[in-house]
Amino acid sequence: RGRGRGRAESVSSIRSKALPNPDRLPRSLRAMAAPSVTISVMLAVHEKKASSVNMYKPLRKYIARNFSERQAQEAEQDLQAVQQMRNAVEKASDSLESRRDLLQRYFRALCVMECRLGISDERQHVNSLSFAWYDAFKQSKKASQQSIHFEKAAVMFNLGAVQSQLALSADRTTAAGLKQACNCYQAAAGAFAFLRDSISVKAASGSSTLDISVDCAGMLEKLMLAQAQECFFEKVTSDQKPHSLCAKVARQVGLYYEEAYAALVLPPLNQHFDRTWVAHVQLKAAQFHGEACYRVALELHEKENIAEEIARLKVASNVLSVAKKSGKGVVGPLLDAVTKLESNVNLNLERAVKENDRVYLMRIPLPNSLAPLPAASLVKSTSLVDILDASKEKMFAGIVPDSSAKALSRYTEMLDDIIRVQLEKLQQESEITRVRLKDMDLPESLHALEGSAGLPEHLRNDVQAVQLDGGPSGLEAEMNQLRDLRRVSEELLVQTEELLQKEAREDGQFRAQFGTRWTRPQSSTLTKSFHDRLNSFAAKLKQAGEMDARIERTKNDNWSLMAVLDVKPIEAALPVLGRPIMSLNGDEDAIVGALKQSLGQLEMLGSQRAGLEDMLKEMKQKDNILPKLMSTSGSYEELFKRELAKYDPICQEVSKNLEAQEKLIQQIKVQNDAFSAVFNLEDFKASRDRAYKQISTAVSKYHEIRDNIVNEGIKFYVTLQDAINNLKQQCSDYVMTRNIQCRDMIEDLQRQLAGFSFHDSNSTLKYPAVSQPPQRPAPSVPQHNAHSSYYRSLDQAGLPNSSSLPQPYLQQQHTPQANYMAGHQAAGTTPPPLPPYYASPGHNQASAPYYSQVGTPSPPMPSHDYSHPPYPGWQGTYYGATSLMTQSSSQPPPPYHGSQTGGYYPPPQGDDSK
Repeated sequence: RGRGRGRAESVSSIRSKALPNPDRLPRSLRAMAAPSVTISVMLAVHEKKASSVNMYKPLRKYIARNFSERQAQEAEQDLQAVQQMRNAVEKASDSLESRRDLLQRYFRALCVMECRLGISDERQHVNSLSFAWYDAFKQSKKASQQSIHFEKAAVMFNLGAVQSQLALSADRTTAAGLKQACNCYQAAAGAFAFLRDSISVKAASGSSTLDISVDCAGMLEKLMLAQAQECFFEKVTSDQKPHSLCAKVARQVGLYYEEAYAALVLPPLNQHFDRTWVAHVQLKAAQFHGEACYRVALELHEKENIAEEIARLKVASNVLSVAKKSGKGVVGPLLDAVTKLESNVNLNLERAVKENDRVYLMRIPLPNSLAPLPAASLVKSTSLVDILDASKEKMFAGIVPDSSAKALSRYTEMLDDIIRVQLEKLQQESEITRVRLKDMDLPESLHALEGSAGLPEHLRNDVQAVQLDGGPSGLEAEMNQLRDLRRVSEELLVQTEELLQKEAREDGQFRAQFGTRWTRPQSSTLTKSFHDRLNSFAAKLKQAGEMDARIERTKNDNWSLMAVLDVKPIEAALPVLGRPIMSLNGDEDAIVGALKQSLGQLEMLGSQRAGLEDMLKEMKQKDNILPKLMSTSGSYEELFKRELAKYDPICQEVSKNLEAQEKLIQQIKVQNDAFSAVFNLEDFKASRDRAYKQISTAVSKYHEIRDNIVNEGIKFYVTLQDAINNLKQQCSDYVMTRNIQCRDMIEDLQRQLAGFSFHDSNSTLKYPAVSQPPQRPAPSVPQHNAHSSYYRSLDQAGLPNSSSLPQPYLQQQHTPQANYMAGHQAAGTTPPPLPPYYASPGHNQASAPYYSQVGTPSPPMPSHDYSHPPYPGWQGTYYGATSLMTQSSSQPPPPYHGSQTGGYYPPPQGDDSK
């Protein structure tokens, strides 16, 4: 551990072989861990050393004398446990984790003894017990006190020191180690903060060491927070976060180090710490100030803000250069890191200056004209209240008399009543003042006079929501989307119609060629259902177009009303309270000035009330009457009276504040009446309310139009496109089936014309009339894997199965391929290869000519007959509950649903498909 005056330990974050020999470093900053590539030296604090003390005998003697021998015997086990913990604290030979747990247990035991046993130099307390501790930073200095507060202060200091050593021992090359280091440094900061706020003042009443003083504890808290924040900086840089975030984190690291450095160079700490501590903290502060400037400059370079980039780099270069000159005694790795950062800064500065001289020629701002660098604190001192809570400890439970406990409870209730009454007065008066100012329209009317009037909170939120959606200007883009969807729907209808027309033309050509021998049903008979549905969709599109035009007209008609929503900021659209055109006595400025002054005074009274509230809470928190109760004999009434009298001055301050505020409110009311008369405030309020109403109406109209476009129009077209695509697929299946039957009939007729007779019952395909009943069951049609779910959805939607279909498309058990082969075998000839549109049941039809022309994957052979309407009751579920296919007919519902204001479109009458 060395014999240096400043007792600290340092460690680096990433391992390497380039670290200098630790023996050459100053003893106050020797590295405890392995070297690193990217050196980040941090500090840890050594524990205070304690002198041995026998607590058992004085405490047992005190209990036996002041209570009873029986109670002393009952406390025997607790006394031995306390002595064992004190002995373990003196040795300091456990692991860091065990050491931390030991110090926490011992501190809780001290809290219990503080409440039940008085340890001080007073006669009625344990005055034969003295605690001696050495200064952690100057080991030659030793102090001893007959005070349990001194012992608690030393233990709390050691707890913070152990937490810092745990942080230093963590392997920060891993994510888990970096997190552990950050948490331990925050815990160390919490320990030193607890020492400063709760113990140091009480421990400093007698002979004490400087390391547990308020100043030293505050400095160590800032140092631990700086190193915890530095862990976050290592995290964000390793994760390659944006330069702006890295700059904010780095700047906060520098600020924490600057606060620690400021405490180190002022009395009483300036002569207490080794120079290496001061140099280390000073150089760290400069390093992260320069790092923040460097990161900001990188961001400015990306934005091509060359002038400010050069200014920031100059500041960083100057800070690092000055700090290096005063950084004598710091460890080499830290100095190397600063030198490397300075080199990078100067390199970027030289490049930026050349670019500016050659290209931009911008004027470089002065350093004092630059805005302060933003900082982001990601750490805080960990609260130790729960960890150090001794309320559940069972030690010395029989020592405190019940009368003392009951007296303490009664005093607490009396104190709570006083605090509650005063706080209620302050809070009630603050609320009354707020309501009365609102009734007088203050300070909003003064803001309007200065041109900074604002909207009500709810209206501002509505406008912001509209502007985030794109505002009125964004409605045009949504209308264009509506037009595109309509165009696509029309194109789909045309493509579907062309499929049916092409098939009908081919059927007519063959019917004219073969005459009465062309016995299959005409296309017009089979496609009537398709055409009816196409006409229905076309009618819906026409109706939707009319509704689109109505929306367009509504948008255009209300454009001037909604234009106010595009104003940014929206407050610019509000009226401004102007000065009177003619002034009778010219005292407008005096009236406004007096009113502002009164409001300023009112604000000061409000701040005073907030301070009084905090003072009451702080006094109550620090009020500890238990030691006095334990040392008081007889009645406690006089003690309660004296202790509660401490709160009389602050209660008087509360009364004075409330009286002054009431007088000021009356004065403000008179001044506001004069202000309203001179500036015609009533007319302004009416104008402002009209502006509010106009904005509110514009918001409502915007939502109405946008709802009709997005929630009704676009949703309708998307659903309609799905329905048309479904119909187009059915028409494609129908055309494919007709083409296959057409080819089979042509081959049959060709064989008849050539003199071949293959009219046995197993090979001939017959095409009876539509009215004939089915003669044999339809064969099972192979399903293509890619479309299996599609056909299931059709069956679920009400598609008739093959058993209910009429005769014309119910094929025999022999497929057209079998008939083709049988004909050639009967003639004794070798059949040529099958044409590409003949596919076996297990063959993938994706290469058939029809599908290659359409450009879609080959669907399976449909299992339905197109001699009847393929979808007698077509249904389908598309987008939510408002589907187009929920009606009993095959048509979609009207294009849009009615809006909340009554809607644009009336519901259709009847069913168009019938």
